[in-house]
Amino acid sequence: MLFRRRIPPTLPARVKVALWPSNGWSRSFQYFFKRVLRLAGSPHAIALGFAAGVFASWTPFIGFHIVMSVALAFVVGGNFVAAALGTFVGNPFTFPFMWWSSFVVGNHLLEDSADRVRFSDLAEGLTHQPLANILPIIKPMTVGAMPLGVVSAAIAYGVVYLGVRAYQAARRNRLAARRVERNAALNDPAISGMEDA
Repeated sequence: MLFRRRIPPTLPARVKVALWPSNGWSRSFQYFFKRVLRLAGSPHAIALGFAAGVFASWTPFIGFHIVMSVALAFVVGGNFVAAALGTFVGNPFTFPFMWWSSFVVGNHLLEDSADRVRFSDLAEGLTHQPLANILPIIKPMTVGAMPLGVVSAAIAYGVVYLGVRAYQAARRNRLAARRVERNAALNDPAISGMEDA
C-alpha cells in the first residue's frame, strides 16, 4: 500500500486517535467542513444532500443512516456525497443527546398513554429482557426524530448553502484574477519581447 506505516499503530494508539485526533477536534471539524464546501455541484444540491444526512442521523436506525440519507437525497435532488457526509452529525458524542431528545419529544407527541414509555420502566426492563424492552422505544424515538430532524435539517441547509455559495464565489473570483494576471503577463510587451529574443 502506498502510504502505509512501516510500524502499524497499536490498539491503544488507534483508540486514542479515535477519541482525540492527533491534530485536535477543531482541526478535524475544519477539514470536515472544507470537504463539504469543496464538493462539486450547486450550493442548493449540496445543502439539500447534507440536510438529508442530518435528518437521517436523527432516526434510531443505526447502520442505515447512509442508505436512508442517500435515498432521501435522491428523492429531493440532493448531492449523494453531501448526504453521506451529513450523517456524521450523528456520532458517538452526539447520539446520547439526539436519542434522549427524540425519545422525550416522541413520548410527548404520542397522545395514547399506552404508547408512552417511562424512563424508570426502561431502565428496569433493560436488565431483564433487553430486546423486548428496546423495541417499544423505537416508536417514540422515531416519532420524536421527525420534527427534530426537520428543524436540524433546515438549519444545516441554511448554513451549508451560505457556506458553499460563499466558497464557490470566492473560488470563481480567484480563478478570474489568475486569468487576468496570466493574460496581462502574456500581453506585456517586455515579456513578449524577451520571448521573441
